[in-house]
Amino acid sequence: MTQNERTARAALSRLLEPQDAAGLALVRVAGAEDALRIATGQLAAGLDLEQELARVLEENGAGGGWTGLGMALKRWAPRVPDLAPARDLATMQRLGGRLLIPADDLWPGQLADLGLQEPLCLWWRGVEQELPAVHQAVALVGSRDSTSYGSAVTGDLAYALAQRGFTIISGGAYGIDAHAHRAALAGATEGLPTIAVMAGGVDRFYPAGNEDLLRTVANQGAVLAEVPPGSAPTRYRFLQRNRLIAALAAVTVVVEARWRSGALNTAHHAETLGRAVGAVPGSVHSANSAGCHRLLREGGAVCVTDAAEIAELASPSGDSLPEPGSGRVEAHDGLTLEDLILLDALPLRITSTVEKLATVAGLSPESVRAGLGRLGLLGLAESRHGGWKRAPGAA
Repeated sequence: MTQNERTARAALSRLLEPQDAAGLALVRVAGAEDALRIATGQLAAGLDLEQELARVLEENGAGGGWTGLGMALKRWAPRVPDLAPARDLATMQRLGGRLLIPADDLWPGQLADLGLQEPLCLWWRGVEQELPAVHQAVALVGSRDSTSYGSAVTGDLAYALAQRGFTIISGGAYGIDAHAHRAALAGATEGLPTIAVMAGGVDRFYPAGNEDLLRTVANQGAVLAEVPPGSAPTRYRFLQRNRLIAALAAVTVVVEARWRSGALNTAHHAETLGRAVGAVPGSVHSANSAGCHRLLREGGAVCVTDAAEIAELASPSGDSLPEPGSGRVEAHDGLTLEDLILLDALPLRITSTVEKLATVAGLSPESVRAGLGRLGLLGLAESRHGGWKRAPGAA
């Protein structure tokens, strides 16, 4: 790999839209550097190359609309004057980010499962750390207008999965995505807690209302995109980035989704890749769960209700599941986010009152009483002289 290839892929990511089959086939056949020269008119393509392109497209099921390289060159021509890969790379360096290409050690190998649709590069802004193996990553997606039920379930799932060491993948949007990222950040103990896959450039966080959240994700996890800095998050690009979310994770879980939802698009990508798909059931009266029920009815998804079931889908062999008696993660598995917060607030030696625990945990007294009852039944909390403390072995 040379710096020239990195620069060429940076330029091609601005020239081509994601999933441009003709452009991706050209890179596969000619290599990134010559593909850029051909795409910008600096190098002529011969008949042999045209025939090879047609063969690659046909083998990958993308040959139906192929009308020759000439039409593709006309489509790309208007963008050629705007190519400035050195500027884009400098922008990423200024932001503390980097450009990843398939030859890099940090490149997520699971993206190769996309075949011809594997991205040319990834504009990466975040911790310089290798992405966990695919069976240690879970995608949580769903409605932007999530209900309180969906938000609570997402928080519980993401927090518990992060506690188990999973990286949570989502799209940085409002609703389910945002709750997934926040809970993963709160629950992570090591590694990359969460990754936000963006539809636009990583130099500007979108949506604007999630800017603080996405900045935290970039500081503690990673924000990535296949389009260069300055790119707008168009509707088309939202749909295309969904394949990346699905490919990065072993399991895609749809927490809430309407009948026609972008989250279902992500689930279908996962299914096409042979990845597991989970759906969280909801009320039959809730339009926000209609898409989840549709996935379950059509047989494309497995019903999931807690982190343990999702972890099992991620690693059916049990490789990623904690060993019995392995400590805190095993003891706390299955607790809701509120119960985990309450457990953390319980003192180890002295007892505390419900009122004081409510203040420390940031919960209502009613929630504390209910949570103490559940923790008591699980042997994680104990009552003494009207107060509560953490039970021995629950640390």
